[in-house]
Amino acid sequence: MSLLAYDQALEQLLAGARPVKQIETLQSTEAIGRVLAVSQVSRLAVPPLDNSSMDGYALRCADVPMAGTILRVAQRIPAGSIGHTLAAGTAARIFTGAPIPAGADAIVMQELCSLEPHEMNTAESRIIINHVPKPGDWIRRRGEDIQEGTEILCAGARLSAPQLGLAASIGIAMLPVFRRLRVALFSTGNELVMPGEVAPADLPPGTIYNSNRFLLRGLLQHLGCQVTDLGIVPDDLDATRSALRTAAEAHDLILTSGGVSVGEEDHVKPAVQAEGELALWKIAIKPGKPLAFGHVRNQAHEKAAFIGLPGNPVSCFVTFLLLVRPFILKTQGVRAVTSSSMRLRADFDMPQPDARREFLRARRTPTGGLELFHNQSSGVLTSAVWADGLIDNPAGVAIRRGQEVSFLPFSELLY
Repeated sequence: MSLLAYDQALEQLLAGARPVKQIETLQSTEAIGRVLAVSQVSRLAVPPLDNSSMDGYALRCADVPMAGTILRVAQRIPAGSIGHTLAAGTAARIFTGAPIPAGADAIVMQELCSLEPHEMNTAESRIIINHVPKPGDWIRRRGEDIQEGTEILCAGARLSAPQLGLAASIGIAMLPVFRRLRVALFSTGNELVMPGEVAPADLPPGTIYNSNRFLLRGLLQHLGCQVTDLGIVPDDLDATRSALRTAAEAHDLILTSGGVSVGEEDHVKPAVQAEGELALWKIAIKPGKPLAFGHVRNQAHEKAAFIGLPGNPVSCFVTFLLLVRPFILKTQGVRAVTSSSMRLRADFDMPQPDARREFLRARRTPTGGLELFHNQSSGVLTSAVWADGLIDNPAGVAIRRGQEVSFLPFSELLY
């Protein structure tokens, strides 16, 4: 297979994503990060009544023709209470969130009022209004936030804290969400050792700690996936095929790292071809050229999606963000799966571009530009920690200091 352009690879991946269908109903307090399965419509207006947005005094504007007007305070209305009709020439002491009494058409905040001396009994006090109000001042109108019958949450949205708060504001305690995506994860490589099993001082020559296992598991959990960790699979065709068969049972996606290149010890590609089919391999991006996508059949002849990521940790990280993440989001039922970029100034020169589309680790400077990590090697994981995003640089395009480049912040890619 020839190298596939990034946009084409993403299109193929998304075309192969099969959204889950099963729906479960959760308490809203437990639904953070889940994907809404059914749009939600408000059965009431918010706020349900005109109410005060300030602590102050409700009054009739016609009763305050000038600053210094004195009104009798005839009633007190805390939040949760309903006052009576406001008589002409009177004011109502009112608190934030309390309904506006009939007859009142404005609120004057308490800082613009003062009690007459020696009038300490609130029920009989007189207030000096030191401000001429206009109709509607500091009044929140019924339904100004939500009108009854309005769709407030759309199906396919990932539920965030503000969305859960919005649902609660209209009385929704339970939400229908798609079930979690079931993902089987394993790494390949005889050189891999798990942290904690061998002390750094005793690490055998030629071995490395398996950072990708922690990296990918964290990314999957951050996306709300239900992860089955199958550990490390040795560089062996039969062992890889066996791991794929195990992973294909009861999982929507099999995600691996390592073994997808062209070396004699890279067995993932032939294993997938033996247990299913391979639809995509090798993408024209840097880092991350060796990436495999296909399907693996289980015993019931059902297909689990398969994505094989490169073994180099930065390649693994970048290809997950750019390709696996949108695939997972679509499979979860999310409708908007693409990330937004921004145009920022490059505070560096890169005169020798790569022939492939590059995703460069960079971070914003205090002056609003971008600085580049000094080592863009696919094995330098410190670059991913140092950076706060990726510069998306077209193939063969040099970067000159001062020009604008496309920047994908991690805040967009990691959510």
